[in-house]
Amino acid sequence: MCSWSQKRLRNHSEVMKVAVVDINGKETGRKADLSDAVFAIEPNNHAVYLDVKQYLANQRQGTHKAKERAEITGSTRKIKKQKGTGTARAGSIKSGVFRGGGRMFGPRPRNYSFKLNKGLKRLARRSALTMKANDKAITVVENFDFEAPRTKDFVNVLKALGLENKKSLIVLGESNNNVYLSSRNLKTTEVITSSELSTYKILNANNVVFLEGSLEGIESNLSK
Repeated sequence: MCSWSQKRLRNHSEVMKVAVVDINGKETGRKADLSDAVFAIEPNNHAVYLDVKQYLANQRQGTHKAKERAEITGSTRKIKKQKGTGTARAGSIKSGVFRGGGRMFGPRPRNYSFKLNKGLKRLARRSALTMKANDKAITVVENFDFEAPRTKDFVNVLKALGLENKKSLIVLGESNNNVYLSSRNLKTTEVITSSELSTYKILNANNVVFLEGSLEGIESNLSK
């Protein structure tokens, strides 16, 4: 095996250790392994830019429309002679140079979405996670649940983690309705599952909180 392949395999086997805390913010004594192949790569800024650009483009409705001169109701009589007036040429009252005329090159309904390769999108997410890891903005919390949806319980968890009034992203291993509903009234916090993780959401949060159960799915998906 060539030295490059050996180095690559060695790099993929290395892990970063992060202390696991409980919902009271106290260390449990356990360490979570964060793979260097996901959380410690060389960030690719252009891949991040393209993935965020695609996410924002997909949010656009693209229903904008302005009437152009062919769609305006009005006479097509030529208003003034072609030359010698000293002002702009005008074929009819529907010309864009007049008030009430058609819009010149106005917006038309369109779809702003564009395609990106899956490999590039995975690279962008790995780059975003690496940036958060370098900024010490990643927290690993042991799996938890609430008996019933209650915003106050969720606020207490955020206080214990030092994330109250901070933009935070909570990543669950699998869907948990009680935790999701408890967070829904809070503007600064978003709860998602590991399959919903996107580059934009990672970068948009000041802190990313992973539940222990979410790490395995994220690393298996992004290490491909």
